[in-house]
Amino acid sequence: MDALFIGQSYIDVTFLIDTIPTGDDKAVARDYAVSFGGNAVSAAFCCAKLGVVPDLMASLADDWLARMFLDMAAKYGISVHGRKVKESSVSFVMPHKGMRAIIRCRDDDYLHPVPPLDLSGCRALHLDGHQADAAIHYAKACRAAGILTSLDGGGMRSNTMELLEFIDVAICSQRMCEQLGMNPAALCQFLRSKGVKIGGVTLGDHGMLWSDEQGNVRHLPALVVPKDEVIDTNGAGDIFHGAYVYSYLSAPEKPWEQHFRFARAASAHSVRYLGIEHSLPTRDDVMAAEQEFAEAA
Repeated sequence: MDALFIGQSYIDVTFLIDTIPTGDDKAVARDYAVSFGGNAVSAAFCCAKLGVVPDLMASLADDWLARMFLDMAAKYGISVHGRKVKESSVSFVMPHKGMRAIIRCRDDDYLHPVPPLDLSGCRALHLDGHQADAAIHYAKACRAAGILTSLDGGGMRSNTMELLEFIDVAICSQRMCEQLGMNPAALCQFLRSKGVKIGGVTLGDHGMLWSDEQGNVRHLPALVVPKDEVIDTNGAGDIFHGAYVYSYLSAPEKPWEQHFRFARAASAHSVRYLGIEHSLPTRDDVMAAEQEFAEAA
């Protein structure tokens, strides 16, 4: 395998509507999309679309939604190592004015232990904190083998503090800052104190604050996508993660600023499309976004 991504799989139903009906009311959405979902899962599909196909360890039930998910993975050539659950997880996503409301139905009661995988040839591991037992097992194994470890720090989970000790690249959310009572610069410094080599915090329209190879805290501005072109921001962060992992795998000798600039353009491309699958960029899409959108002032 070239890379391994570990996370919770969803089927996402994304729809455009201004208000959710209640009681006996009914409403007709303007448009909808059905796609795979989940943080590390969406990142894996992004990496595959860009040209490096990873393996994926994800929750997998024995139902028709899981068969739909496996069909989606097969389309991208992704090998799925399923961890058995009773039922598939589903997300209902409502994008609205640059934000998105989400209702999740999640089964993360794994019925079998962590499956053993051969890491021969693996060059990167990407985690989102789900499957805590698998995450720590493979983070330790990859760190010992000199394989790059990456974490989507969307929020604090049961073993985040322990996990960080085996992570090379951790890009976190503002939500994690709030949970820890730190500002973004302080979180970057904290990540480095845990042994993280490259740490950062995504700030939405304000870009990203991150700590580089020498420990210097730097700011990467966002690319400005016109507001009337923004349709669905759900999954933009996952695409950011998948794109920087792809960029690293394609050119590991490049500095991390270049990997993040590539990922920034991939994310900017994505927000103009409804549903995660439709928003996945090709390399040409990333190049076009880099040329089309200017940095925020």
